[in-house]
Amino acid sequence: MHRLPAIAEPVAWSTLPDAELVALARQGRREAFRHLMQRCNQRLFRVARAVVRNDAEAEDVVQEAYTHAFARLSTFRGEASLSTWLTRIVLNEANGRLRQRRPSVDIATFEATAQEDPRVIAFPSRFGSEDPAAAAARAQIRGLLEHAIDELPEAFRVVFIMREVEGCSVEETATTLDIRPETVKTRLYRARRLLRSALHDSLAATLGEAFPFLGPRCARMTEAVLARVDRMSPAIPPGHL
Repeated sequence: MHRLPAIAEPVAWSTLPDAELVALARQGRREAFRHLMQRCNQRLFRVARAVVRNDAEAEDVVQEAYTHAFARLSTFRGEASLSTWLTRIVLNEANGRLRQRRPSVDIATFEATAQEDPRVIAFPSRFGSEDPAAAAARAQIRGLLEHAIDELPEAFRVVFIMREVEGCSVEETATTLDIRPETVKTRLYRARRLLRSALHDSLAATLGEAFPFLGPRCARMTEAVLARVDRMSPAIPPGHL
C-alpha cells in the first residue's frame, strides 16, 4: 500500500514575527520576504521620499534597498528591529543619490541660525464622513502640507517623517539616524515651527475668502428675510420696503 505524500500546512505568514520571516527568507522562501516588504513598504517609501523628494525615485530607492537587504540578510543580527535595519539601508541609498545630485547642506549651521515663528496653524487630525467638497478640501490641505514638508531642510524632513508621520519613538529615530535623542527633539521642534510658518504664509492670502456669503446663499437668505417681514407686516404692500 502506497502512502500519500504529506500535504504541507499553509503558512499564516501575516501572523509570523519578523525574526521568523527573516529566518524563512534566508532559506529562500520568497513569500516570507514578500511579507517583510509589505510590512515595511510604507515607512521605507516615506523615509526615502523625505530625502529625494520625488515619488518615482523614492520607489526606485526602496527597490534598490530591498535588493541589497535580500543579499545581506545573513548579516542581520537582530540587534535593532528589522524596520530600523532596513531604514538605514534606505537612507544610505537615498543619501548616496542625493550626494550625486548636489552638495549637502550644513545642518548645524542651519540649526544655529533658524528663526522660531510663534504663529500656529492648527488642522483637524481626524475627518468624519465627507462629502465630495470636503474630500476635495482635504486633498488640497494635504497637498499644501506635503509641499511644505518637501521644503524643509533634509535633516528636519527625515526626523519629521519618522516621528510625526510614521510614529517612530525618539529612541528609534535617534538609533536609525545615528544622532542623539536630544537632537531628534530639537529637529522635530524646528520642523514644526517651519511648517507652521510655511502653512501660515500659504494660507494667509486665502483667509479672506473663507466662508463666502455671495451668490445663491446670499440671495436665498435675502428673499427669506423679506418673506418673513411680509408676514409680520401685512399692511405694507410688497415692494414698499
